[in-house]
Amino acid sequence: MFIKHPIFSALACFLAVSSNMPAWAKPVPETNRSRAAINRVAPELTKALADKGFKLGDPVFLRIIKSQSPTRERITDGVLEIYVQGADGKYSLFKTKDICAASGTLGPKTKTGDNQSPEGFYYINAGRFNPWSNYHLSLNLGYPNTYDRAHGYTGDFLMIHGECVSIGCYAMTNAGIEEIYALASAATKNGQKIIRVHSFPFPMSTTNLAKVKSSPHYAFWQNLKQGWDWFEAKHEPPNVEVQNRKYVFSNLP
Repeated sequence: MFIKHPIFSALACFLAVSSNMPAWAKPVPETNRSRAAINRVAPELTKALADKGFKLGDPVFLRIIKSQSPTRERITDGVLEIYVQGADGKYSLFKTKDICAASGTLGPKTKTGDNQSPEGFYYINAGRFNPWSNYHLSLNLGYPNTYDRAHGYTGDFLMIHGECVSIGCYAMTNAGIEEIYALASAATKNGQKIIRVHSFPFPMSTTNLAKVKSSPHYAFWQNLKQGWDWFEAKHEPPNVEVQNRKYVFSNLP
């Protein structure tokens, strides 16, 4: 969800100054609100990370699961999983946050106004932090991605944000987005060029997928499962590209 606000004149100036930089190289924008939020959660995050052998600024990976059930009509039990990279290069689960609100049903977002939350493989970089958000703080997923555009899907400004209200976005509590934002900000400032965000309809087990063989999204979900299985097997997200209008996966460069 995204609504324009006069404060975005400041954002426009920021973007104009940094427009010649690649998105990953831009500084993470900051406001008094984002600084206050990060300062508020950093001490507890630092301790919780240290308890698991991590530190604030380590690379992070986010995985969204819309629903725990492949047959549930209403999305009421979605989660956002936060993974952190350890010294061995593998990503381990750090925290799981309940998604406070997500609109639509299981299945991808395909057009503006369908109220669907996107499914697929997205990422956040420094240019996609929005500390001016009307929904406390937000992180832009970058929808439509290459796959979405190849299929003619439309829409924009799909976010992970606060305020617990959603029309196509993944809404967290304000406390939840503050932690996610702080972790993402620290990782980006510490050199992580992109933070991968994988969004799935449900846990992509073979059993779950077998329950939705009659769905019009079945082939799409089979393709998503390849990315899910990659991470489950290797404990690191794959490099994701699009060929012949399908996601393809390979080792990170």
